[in-house]
This record gives sequence, structure tokens and C-alpha cells, in this order.
Amino acid sequence: MWIIAGTIPDPDFSLLVPEGPAPRSASLSEAGLHLPDGRTVPVERGTAALAATALQTCAALDCTPPALLLAGDTGSGSGSRKLYAWLEKALPALAPRGLTFHYLFPDVDWHNRLLLAVRELENAPLMVADAGFMYVAKMSGYADAYELFTPDVGELAFLADEKAPHPFYTRGFLLAEEQNIPVLLARAQEHGNCPANLIIKGKADHIIHEGRLHAVVDSPSVPAMECIGGTGDIVTGLVTGLLCAGLPTATAALAAARLARLLAAHCRPDPSTPVSRLIAALPEVLPLSRDEILALGRA
Repeated sequence: MWIIAGTIPDPDFSLLVPEGPAPRSASLSEAGLHLPDGRTVPVERGTAALAATALQTCAALDCTPPALLLAGDTGSGSGSRKLYAWLEKALPALAPRGLTFHYLFPDVDWHNRLLLAVRELENAPLMVADAGFMYVAKMSGYADAYELFTPDVGELAFLADEKAPHPFYTRGFLLAEEQNIPVLLARAQEHGNCPANLIIKGKADHIIHEGRLHAVVDSPSVPAMECIGGTGDIVTGLVTGLLCAGLPTATAALAAARLARLLAAHCRPDPSTPVSRLIAALPEVLPLSRDEILALGRA
């Protein structure tokens, strides 16, 4: 089982948890993301966009989709703490193969409790982190416990700043510009603030594997994608789906970056295009054989 853990920006959204060893999957339609308990949430950006992308990817590859663990949270942290507490207790029974953590309130104490529970499992899951949970993973000092981070260049500058508790407080001399990626990456690695594998998202996507530059993906280039909120969630959703299908991390990361750009070229979006329209078009881009996906993931 692979689990996506994150939040829905609705304070009244009650906790959704995986039920049983083979939980029912969510589904997708024009109305939004249909959850196993009958609720529907819009696919605009955030964890819903990530989950929808992962579901589309798994459907195309005919592999078991991830289970969803979702809480309602608009920034107070209360929903996130409920999710942390539930997962800490449920981890031994779930024994997940992988976990993708996304928008969650960055609570260092709860992160460390959860990480301790993960380390007590007989088979440690692969862990992917983006957004708020990536921030707390860095803040905790245990970034090296993760398989993959998926930062943009601004978030990489935060990872490079050993003193910053949040991207908002990244010191100004750490310039979040693409030409500075090698310096920022080296500094993040020096301070132990990133795992060995990263997808650094930007005008050109930099794939880092085992601490070294593995590939750079810069085409096709569709400038409108930089204006559309949630496109970074698509990349993290794609890599999650590919990891669910059993692809190695470096292959999944590179294929995800390339697939996101192929999707953009196929859709030809303008800055007002909703991210849901891009995700809905994924089945038009993804009918690829496993060998073709593997070829996309070769450097």
C-alpha cells in the first residue's frame, strides 16, 4: 500500500483514513475528486491535485492506486495534528510500502513522533515529501530519512538555509535563482537538509540522484505553466504514481518531469487554464507502455 497524506483547505472536512488492508480507491470526474466515503472535493491545487494526478497515473499503468489520508486544515494545524496522531497509531497495521506527505502543518514534535513510528516498522517505507511536510522534515534535522523531496528553486533556497524555520524566513543572500542551484544544493547537502534524491522544479527541472545531478529537463517549455497554481503538485503526483508502479526513484523522478512537460505541450494552456483541466487530460498523454515510461526515465 502507498499512502498520500495531506490536507484539504476546509476546516469542516473531517478526517478521511484508509479502511482495511485494501482500502477503496478514490475516483475522478469533472465534478472533482470522489473520496471512498462519498464526499467530493474540488481539484484546484494542493493535495487534491496531487492525489488526482497519482490516481490518473496508476490507472494508466494498471497498478494499485494510493490510499488517501486527508484532514481538513486551513492553517491552524488542528486537522494536521489529528492526521499525525491517527497515522502514528495506525502505521504498524498499515505497514505501507511508501508514503507521500504533502500540505501538512509543520509541527516538529509530531513529525519526530511519526518518524520514530516509521523507524520501528519491520520494513521502512519509502517517503516522499513536498510542501509543508518537506518544510518540517528539514526543520527536524532528519531530511536524510526521506527518499525524495520535490522543491522548487525558492524552497531549495530554504533547504540551503540552515537557520530558516520556514521558506518565508530564508535569508536574502541565498538567492532563489536557477543559476544558483548548484550552490544552493551543495549548501543544503552540507547541512544535511535534503535527501539524496530531489526533483528541483523550475524553468528547467533538475533531477538529483544519490546526491549528484542526474539529468536536466528543459523541454518542451510552456511558459504559461509557471503562472498556473498547482503544476508543482502535478509533478509530485506523477512521481508518486510511478513509484506506486514500482519504478526506481531516479527513473520515476526523470519520467515525471518529462511527462509533466509533455502534458503541458499537449494541453497548450494559457495562464488562466485551471490545473484540473491539465489533470483531466493526463489519460491522453499517459497511454504509454511500461517500456516507454522507462525510456522517459533514462538520463
